[in-house]
Amino acid sequence: MLNQSTIEAIADELFIADRDRGIVPRLTARHDGMTVEDAYAVQKLWAERRAAAGARLVGRKIGLTSKVMQVATGITEPDYGVIFDDMVFESGATVEYDRFSNVRIEVELAFVLAKPLSGPNATIFDVLDATAYVVPALEILNSHIELEGRTIVDTISDNAAMGGMVLGGRPVKVDELDLRWVGALLYRNQTIEESGVAAAVLGHPAMGVAWLANKLAQHGQSLEAGEIVLAGSFTRPMWVERGDTVHADYGQLGAITCRFE
Repeated sequence: MLNQSTIEAIADELFIADRDRGIVPRLTARHDGMTVEDAYAVQKLWAERRAAAGARLVGRKIGLTSKVMQVATGITEPDYGVIFDDMVFESGATVEYDRFSNVRIEVELAFVLAKPLSGPNATIFDVLDATAYVVPALEILNSHIELEGRTIVDTISDNAAMGGMVLGGRPVKVDELDLRWVGALLYRNQTIEESGVAAAVLGHPAMGVAWLANKLAQHGQSLEAGEIVLAGSFTRPMWVERGDTVHADYGQLGAITCRFE
């Protein structure tokens, strides 16, 4: 476990890296014995610094919920981060490429809550009952820690690599269709790069939200009505370069498009 002054110093380092679009050396290479709990403590302080600078919390993201993502990153358990208002884009947006570092895209579903949701014993049924609607979303990954050799401790400290999200397509009630079978085709510049179905997220995307509610309870937190929860990617992360157009076709749920300039 790290002492409080070290945790604060790491949070400050990551706050500056986020502000300046910088990359810092791997935390676990510099802080021997750093734990997952240390990482969430860093993330919490980083989020407090963002809020103090004027950002407003609008939701949470869940990462590494599918086998394809765990294999892609070499990390074997889910994690979570926070979403602020300035991270949210609408479909059709032109996104500033230089705002992010190590830019990648993931295909997800976003759950928008109508009721509060808390653990430690939240189930998939609690999630479905609390959800106002589900809508297609793309997550923009934004990593400020060098990627080679990173662990889940590095990723969690860096807000679980959450950079932004693009919302679009058709919002649906949870009983309108079987969410497990929501599929998506992910295009970069008119070429399909990835595809997948939402069941890749823990068997059902709502299971990711239940995991989050129960994990937050361990940290004395819960989800509030109105929050947006990114339930986890069901494709591998796709690298994006300056000038790329990204398009995700969710079939009957519509599509999302954005361009990185």
